[in-house]
Amino acid sequence: MILVEELTKHFGPVRAVDGLSFAARPGEVTGFLGPNGAGKTTTLRMLLGLVAPTSGRALIDGERYADLDRPVARVGAALEATGFHPGRTARDHLRVVCRASGIAEDGVDEVLGLTGLADAAGRRVGGFSLGMRQRLALATAVLARPPVLILDEPANGLDPAGIHWLRGFLRHLADGGCTVLVSSHVLAEVEQTADHVVIVARGKVVRDAPLAELVGEADGLRVRTEHPAELAAELDRAGGAVHRDGDLLRVSGVDAAGVGRAALAAGAVLTELGAERSGLEKTFLELTMAELGGDP
Repeated sequence: MILVEELTKHFGPVRAVDGLSFAARPGEVTGFLGPNGAGKTTTLRMLLGLVAPTSGRALIDGERYADLDRPVARVGAALEATGFHPGRTARDHLRVVCRASGIAEDGVDEVLGLTGLADAAGRRVGGFSLGMRQRLALATAVLARPPVLILDEPANGLDPAGIHWLRGFLRHLADGGCTVLVSSHVLAEVEQTADHVVIVARGKVVRDAPLAELVGEADGLRVRTEHPAELAAELDRAGGAVHRDGDLLRVSGVDAAGVGRAALAAGAVLTELGAERSGLEKTFLELTMAELGGDP
């Protein structure tokens, strides 16, 4: 489990992280979201002992990273897809990591297969694309089968097939009991992968909630009709609030049965009727822009 408590970091006069508190739990993918400059990467670096906090605590299974026994076996991390020797093959890179960390080498080929690099295992890393280096960074992170995984923008450089693979990869790890904390700007993928979401802006948490709570609530009804003007007028008379966009009406204040009655009264044929849900992107923009003082 990852626990962040009142974490703060100042860089001179700049407060990059400001009293941040949240938890990431075993068996879940926790999405860590925020606009550029929100303090996400600084927070992850404090979790991994790469940056000292000004105040507060960043704990993994109740301990600071620096105090963990064999931290490589306890925490896997991929903050950037760099730091590989260009002359080494992917397999040799992982073998060097094993020897430096006291990890058995017999799992190297399995991890290469797991991350889709089996066919590239004998190729030199210098010739890898960004997406392949991203996969190698993930392979390095899971080499010791750690129970905690911390990733910063793991979809960076991946093509659509690679992003689809990453979604399944993270879900597989979480379903096996791993604590997965992933920072990402790819909100559509987070919406399909995460169980829980922490949204930050200006170094502060602006929302910490299960994904279903953020995207599951209906935000009115979505109605499409061949007679939008007539139906909109009837819904207005029924006390509904209607926003029209061509043949699409976004309706609030009237339930589905009420829309049906209004359609009957207006003689309007409905071609679509369903719940209008806010979605993660809309929620993210509303929360972060409100904190930043702009319009979503």
